[in-house]
Amino acid sequence: MAKAKEMPMFPLDRVRNVGIAAHVDAGKTTLTERVLYYTGVSHKIGEVHEGSAHMDWMAEEQVHGITITSAVTQCPWKDHLIQIVDTPGHVDFTIEVERSMRILDGAVIVMDGVRGVEPQTETVWRQANKFDVPRLVFVNKMDKPGADFDRALESIEKRLDDHAVPVGVPIIDEHKVMHLIERKVYSFSGEKGEEVTISEPTDAQMEEIELQRDVLLSALADHDDDLAELYLMEEEVPEEMIWSVLRKATLAGHLRPAFGGSALRNWGVQCVLDASLKLLPAPLDRPTTHATSPEGEDVVIEMNDDEPLVALAFKVQLFDGRRHVFARIYRGTLEPGQQVAVSGQAKPERVARVFNVNADRKQRMDKAVAGQIVLLAGLRNATTGDTLTDIEHPVLLERIDARQPVLSLAIEPEATKDEAKMLEVLGKMCEEDPTLKFTENEETGQRLISGMGELHLQIAFERMEREFNLKVRVGRPEVVHRETIARGVSLAGGVDRVLEINNQEVHLKADVKVDVQPAPRGEGVSIICEPTWLPTGFEPSAEQKQAVLDGAGDATSSGPIEGAPLQDVTVTVQGVTTHGPASSPQALRIATANAVREALAQAGGLVMQPLMRVSVVVPDENTGSILGDLQSRGANILGTEADGGVTTIDAECGLSNLIGYTTDLRSSTRGRGQFVMEFDRFDVS
Repeated sequence: MAKAKEMPMFPLDRVRNVGIAAHVDAGKTTLTERVLYYTGVSHKIGEVHEGSAHMDWMAEEQVHGITITSAVTQCPWKDHLIQIVDTPGHVDFTIEVERSMRILDGAVIVMDGVRGVEPQTETVWRQANKFDVPRLVFVNKMDKPGADFDRALESIEKRLDDHAVPVGVPIIDEHKVMHLIERKVYSFSGEKGEEVTISEPTDAQMEEIELQRDVLLSALADHDDDLAELYLMEEEVPEEMIWSVLRKATLAGHLRPAFGGSALRNWGVQCVLDASLKLLPAPLDRPTTHATSPEGEDVVIEMNDDEPLVALAFKVQLFDGRRHVFARIYRGTLEPGQQVAVSGQAKPERVARVFNVNADRKQRMDKAVAGQIVLLAGLRNATTGDTLTDIEHPVLLERIDARQPVLSLAIEPEATKDEAKMLEVLGKMCEEDPTLKFTENEETGQRLISGMGELHLQIAFERMEREFNLKVRVGRPEVVHRETIARGVSLAGGVDRVLEINNQEVHLKADVKVDVQPAPRGEGVSIICEPTWLPTGFEPSAEQKQAVLDGAGDATSSGPIEGAPLQDVTVTVQGVTTHGPASSPQALRIATANAVREALAQAGGLVMQPLMRVSVVVPDENTGSILGDLQSRGANILGTEADGGVTTIDAECGLSNLIGYTTDLRSSTRGRGQFVMEFDRFDVS
């Protein structure tokens, strides 16, 4: 990892932590490259299609032409510091977006000017909504035939049920931007669009500005009475008032200011940069963070450098084979050599070094303060979602949820001597990526690596070979299954047996009545354990109560058919009959497990596979054949929409029928079809 250019310190009110997110191939990395160039961080613009993008620094990103891992960089712009996180657009790497949104203050959502809202746009929008992240919209690729700024904003209203308002409207034929608030026209010249000229609009341009400005003011009037009064009286609304009301509405999540242009053509990027300073929040503008004390009490975390440290580890990454941890500091300061408490761990850890980061370059820092996103070296056990705190003042921040993998491959090293090395490498990679799992079948000895899709696993294997010089053999894809039950069953079961322990006979006897019922999809497993204890008047010990609960947990760890994880089942322990000393905690645990397992077997097990939300974009002439092919794969067609010579097909389909579909689609559409799928739920197909 190279050394980063030294960056001066900025007060928190002049810092913006901004993520750039989009559907794959919408141009967010291209946008980020222009931002780096215009802010002086890089001296040349790297291009994704040439494999030279500054932010796509991993070899796999350059080969595949996509962003795989979220990259952090810092950009000075007009006496402010913008800390940018460039996130992946491919759904297989959605954990990178999820954990980035968790620690960001604002976001820029990039959209294709032709396609508008696409499937992964919906996903990143939901992730931003989950963490209440204010955002701007950049409608990119306005130079492409069929691009339509107004239609793109309408797709936000239609598909996302959100309200985007125009601020920087592109002039497509001239590669300029009409700024509605300033009533000016921005032109971009120079070799890379670095020279910005602000001019007065022509009469025709002014007419269009006033029409679009009325749309903006009408939206703002719903959020401010003073502005509404001026607007309704058809009086001039001051520019400062428009900025102020728009900022408040943006921070509250009511409006999404939108700008248009083309990052590849160096057109409109500076307007987005300026708007990020004016409209997106500084760390101090964000709602107060809440944590939980060891006693379970709510703790308010104020962003103050003088209070005890509170930080969130949101990503583990290997740089040059060494373990590093990305963290967002919410309170206090962090210095090299400082000991920190790590949530869930008994022993504190020492932070050896603190860095700020520019993609794959890093620079040592003497101190990090609240509001900063930094890279830490020396933490051996802290992982994604852990809270780092002052040793004397431990608290717990909300963890980051990781989605469960849906596709598995058998894996073994090409050389037997690399067995131990493979286990070590997989351990590191799974720690780095919470959606990558590694398991071993105890019966067969077969090792499985599981991930979010074919591309996700392919990238993992490429990294093993490049970074660790480890070649592996992989088996055929195997879809991850879950199990549930078909119907409800109530029964009584138990245990009545004699065991020989330490040359002594031990009688185990207990009877348990249980009820199992199917639960709605996505509910998981619920255990209700408030039984009636018999004989009447019997008072169970705490150990006996816990044994019954543990027995129910043992039985619900796997399903009755394949032994796959059980879900969407409610288990109720209704009654327990004890038999004196024979009903020890061990007997009660075995009896409960036996009763629940028998009930699950009688309830009729059902195997569930991952159901994927599918979006297929094809030329109109291929629509019929593609619909027929999807239906032959068991897909449920949810809807179609034709626009601009292409048709978008939305469907849901079992993952097992979609393996290899990308290749089939390209073949049947002569390379013009696009396909995106996202895990929706486990269900019976």
